[in-house]
Amino acid sequence: MGAQLRVVLDQITQVIDPDQAAASLDLARGLIATTPSGCTVEAIVPAGGAADLPGLAGTRVLPLARRELAGSWQLGIVPGVGGGLIHAPTLMAPLVKHDRLHDDDQVAVTVWDLRAWEAPELLSKSAVGWQRGMLRRAARHADVVVVPAHAMAERITSFAKLGDRVRVIAGAAPERFAVPSDAAERRTALSLPERYVVLTGSAESLEHGFRAAAAADVDAVVIDAADGAEPRLAEIASAVGLPERRAHIRGRLSSEDRAALLDGAAALVVTSSLSAWPWRAMESMSLSVPIIAVDSGVHRDVIAEGGALVSSAELSDALTDAVGAGAARLRVLAGDRARAFSWASSAERVWALHADL
Repeated sequence: MGAQLRVVLDQITQVIDPDQAAASLDLARGLIATTPSGCTVEAIVPAGGAADLPGLAGTRVLPLARRELAGSWQLGIVPGVGGGLIHAPTLMAPLVKHDRLHDDDQVAVTVWDLRAWEAPELLSKSAVGWQRGMLRRAARHADVVVVPAHAMAERITSFAKLGDRVRVIAGAAPERFAVPSDAAERRTALSLPERYVVLTGSAESLEHGFRAAAAADVDAVVIDAADGAEPRLAEIASAVGLPERRAHIRGRLSSEDRAALLDGAAALVVTSSLSAWPWRAMESMSLSVPIIAVDSGVHRDVIAEGGALVSSAELSDALTDAVGAGAARLRVLAGDRARAFSWASSAERVWALHADL
């Protein structure tokens, strides 16, 4: 297959979602590393951007900045993009009518989570509107919609008429995600307690995590909390038996701080069952951190035997075991499961996908 695969790297100049931005770059590196003979990879970036990735065949710089590009593409106006094989690692894609049969044009988009449909209150109104609008465009014009889990492939058809155009290609932990040499110093700078578990989820689902931490007699550190959420989360923790002084609320952290935080944790507790790629669970598995997660279709697909999947009511007992007798076993399971994912493997599946189209 001699072809040029063009990858949309829309967050080169303006990061909107750090996880998706990092995943896009990791996938692009994987595509370059696994390029079939006779094929090349080109980047498509907003105005002012530059994709500094060794091995790229070229970079198409568009005439619009990222913000303007998002509005333009939502309306189906895609100046300067051109055709060919286009792969968007997010929903940000030039989705217009094209002729795949005669012109060999293809457009693939990626959906990492379904919060805009399942829990729109967790996002801004503009983000919800944009994501829903782009999925509607994808339903009309995308050749394929990629999701990272089989449960999401089933779920997304409830929100868009995609027929047989849904494909599953998992993500992976960030390529450069590792415990920094100054991890202890970073944990001190973050004012972390000596013994703690890390919680992820929405305010409503975190209630179960706080209750489990109280039952296990460990402090809880919430990660990725929204700005201004600390008072409410501390109140929820206190209401279920975890004193405010033992509930530590943290917002978005750098990858180095996040790795230091997870490395020092007795366990990660994933409290949400929404259809979303579990970014922190992937990172935790790569560091062999014990994982307790609320049972869901996505968690069965992704975490699987790499952690303990339980109901919300069973979190307390599961966490008590995870920070005690079950810790060593869960660390081994997490590390083993992490080896099932890599960006090179994901990239190979992307190449195969476009070849099949």
